[in-house]
Amino acid sequence: MSIFLKLKVIFSIVFLVFLSEKSSGQVTKASISQDPKFEQLLNEKRKINSSITVNDRYKIQIFNGDSENSKKNLTDFKRENKNMDATIVFSTPQYKVWVGNFKTRIEAEKTLNDLKKKYPNAFLIKPNK
Repeated sequence: MSIFLKLKVIFSIVFLVFLSEKSSGQVTKASISQDPKFEQLLNEKRKINSSITVNDRYKIQIFNGDSENSKKNLTDFKRENKNMDATIVFSTPQYKVWVGNFKTRIEAEKTLNDLKKKYPNAFLIKPNK
C-alpha cells in the first residue's frame, strides 16, 4: 500500500510539473512600434527646455488691479493677440497681467511701443523666480 501511495504522489508531482510547463496564462509578447520622428521631437524639446530660464526673459505688464478686471484684460488681449503668451500673476494684493516672453530687451521694447497704443500704462519687467 505504501508503494501505491508513493507512486500516486510521484505521478501527481510529475503531472503538476507538466501542467505548469504547458500553461502560459501570464506570458505575453508585446511589441511597441514608435514613429522615429517622435524621438527626434523629444530630443529637440529637451534642448529647448534646457535653454529656457525664467530670469533670462522679459515680459510686459499691461494691467495691475483686481481679479475681475485682470481676467477681462487677459481675455481681450488674447482675443487680439493670438500668437503672444499672456498670463495672470497674483502678487498680494494685486493681480497682474503679463504678456510676452522676450529673450532680448530690444525685442521687448519694440512690442512695448506697439502695446502702449492700446495699454498706455504698460511697462517692461524682468521677473525673478
